[in-house]
Amino acid sequence: MQSLNFLSSLRRETRQFAVIGLGRFGRAVCGTLHKLGYEVLGTDINEALVAQILAEKLASSAIELDSTKPNALKEAGIFEFDTVIVAIGNYLEESIITTLNAKEGGVKYVVAKASSDIHGKLLQRVGADLVVFPEYQAGCDLAHVLTQNPGVMERFELDPDHSIVETRIPEEFHGKTLEELKLRSRYKISVLAVGKDDKFNINPPPQEKLNKDLLMVVIGSNKAIQKLPI
Repeated sequence: MQSLNFLSSLRRETRQFAVIGLGRFGRAVCGTLHKLGYEVLGTDINEALVAQILAEKLASSAIELDSTKPNALKEAGIFEFDTVIVAIGNYLEESIITTLNAKEGGVKYVVAKASSDIHGKLLQRVGADLVVFPEYQAGCDLAHVLTQNPGVMERFELDPDHSIVETRIPEEFHGKTLEELKLRSRYKISVLAVGKDDKFNINPPPQEKLNKDLLMVVIGSNKAIQKLPI
């Protein structure tokens, strides 16, 4: 589990990605998808950024092109990709035109990076299937890291107020069953799994006895999760 970011929103069946814009965000997307084993094409109007992606082997391939020109996208085969990520966040006009070109070219799933609320609304108007705000998400993630319960290992944010987290079982819970602890009534959380590494008991019964050396996966409001004992 990871903090909610747009990668987790991409469809699992997608196997080919094109990333337009190779700044810091675009490079991170390319590198991560490539490491996960997907076919990734990186593109940018800046020749130096394209060369850097190729040199660092962060994508399957990379080419220089002007994404505001539909013919350039068509000739590069961009319209044939399952998903196109428009990672142009700081150039409003280029971002919107590129997103529009991708949708009009027949791309089924277009993800676009926005730098402001207005930018995001415009991207949605021209057909973006998913709009992401990396800077905002990074700020949220940092806030969680600085303030979250030290026992929390991983977090998956469902919405701004609710999460699924993997946390160490507090010593206070050691040797007690879920029924005894009454976590739903006391803490307003539900336990989804108990275990460690790749061996978890999913949907444990009320008689499940907790061990401080194990982990538990719980779902609930962020405020409720924060109140769990360390």
